[in-house]
Amino acid sequence: MQLYNTLSAEERAIMIDDAGKQRLTLSFYAYAKIQDPKKFRDDLFLAWNALDALGRIYVATEGINAQMSIPEENLEAFRATLEVYDFMKGIRLNEAVEHDDHSFLKLTIKVRDKIVADGLNDETFDVTDIGVHLKAKEFNDILDDPNTIVVDFRNHYESEVGHFKNAITPDVETFRESLPIINEQLQNHKEDKNLVMYCTGGIRCEKASAYFKHQGFKNVYQLEGGIINYAKQIEAEGLESKFIGKNFVFDNRLGERITDDIISQCHQCGKPCDNHTNCENDGCHLLFIQCDECKAAMENCCSTECLDIIHMPLVDQVRLRTGKQVGNKVFRKGKSDSLKFKHSGELANTSLATAEKPLDIRQKIKVKKVLLGKAEHYYVKAQVGLFTIENHELNTGDKILISGPTTGNQELILEKMIVNEAQATTAKIGDRVTFEVPFRIRLSDKLYKIVN
Repeated sequence: MQLYNTLSAEERAIMIDDAGKQRLTLSFYAYAKIQDPKKFRDDLFLAWNALDALGRIYVATEGINAQMSIPEENLEAFRATLEVYDFMKGIRLNEAVEHDDHSFLKLTIKVRDKIVADGLNDETFDVTDIGVHLKAKEFNDILDDPNTIVVDFRNHYESEVGHFKNAITPDVETFRESLPIINEQLQNHKEDKNLVMYCTGGIRCEKASAYFKHQGFKNVYQLEGGIINYAKQIEAEGLESKFIGKNFVFDNRLGERITDDIISQCHQCGKPCDNHTNCENDGCHLLFIQCDECKAAMENCCSTECLDIIHMPLVDQVRLRTGKQVGNKVFRKGKSDSLKFKHSGELANTSLATAEKPLDIRQKIKVKKVLLGKAEHYYVKAQVGLFTIENHELNTGDKILISGPTTGNQELILEKMIVNEAQATTAKIGDRVTFEVPFRIRLSDKLYKIVN
């Protein structure tokens, strides 16, 4: 039985593009008592792998926490795999505000001690004795009550790009840090205030609300389904959004826009910006906010030190990072003295700029295309893009497509190109190619050849 991934992320991305099928990004969680998490994990892997489901899932004796990408045509079959378990019958699936076919590129199901790391001894209180769930309209109404205290139970890098107005936004890097901080801060308001909490999809608040009820808070409420579900409801019901900015998400998108307000700054130059990225230096991979101009100038690095390192020979780069603990390369969330415009803790409700109208991120397959490679650099003054060819062959005269969440889908005819620093008519796998691109490209952009 296959209980592991047989394809790399790059190979899976090619398969997704070649299949030309719409995928949905969704999340769900459930607290339950699972006797054998290992068997539960293996059974889920077999069922979901057969449906081409991808994602990052944690299972434990206390339940399941999942963020996933599902082919739209397999959604009902996927629901059926959940209905097998009594504790997941009728479970709410939080669909993303913006879908991206590449949000997840592997199916990873891990057995953990807990589905949310909280640092608590769960035996000291009843995790099912939770606060009152509020839908979007009810949540908006209670925020208007002067006796309400609203708390963001996410981390500093999440709240920085978007949060509910007037919320307490703890300057923390983990959920477990926020519980004692808030408990201490609100000790004198256990009976006279409404303690209202929110997070991305609801799972952190589910446990936090039980914890604060156990601590003696009388009026405990939580946003049902978190920010993701709130965004869906305010759009469907035409409600005012009391959330401002962008919702950070834990997949390749790194965020989905809730309002057009940009409330954060590029950590390097201070320009209004809310696009997270990871430092290009493999020995760093710091998660930070970077505008397009700084991305081009700093080549996706967080500091001049990292910029120098990525230009070193690979053997020297490996030597420098040997023995260092980078941690989770996608979400290393430590702060850095190099980031002069980083903000956390008490955050303002002020919009610094208005975002461009969001592009339709759903990949509606109108043309047949094959993935060639990815963008490596964009030379702004010369308007030249640098790409690495990873699949198939590229020829002058080919119709190509450059695609990315910000760039959108841009088509052009390749008239001439430089291959490995010499003019050529053909580029093969492994070649580095430059050619004129009359628009700005980003490092997240992919290069395709249109074949129909």
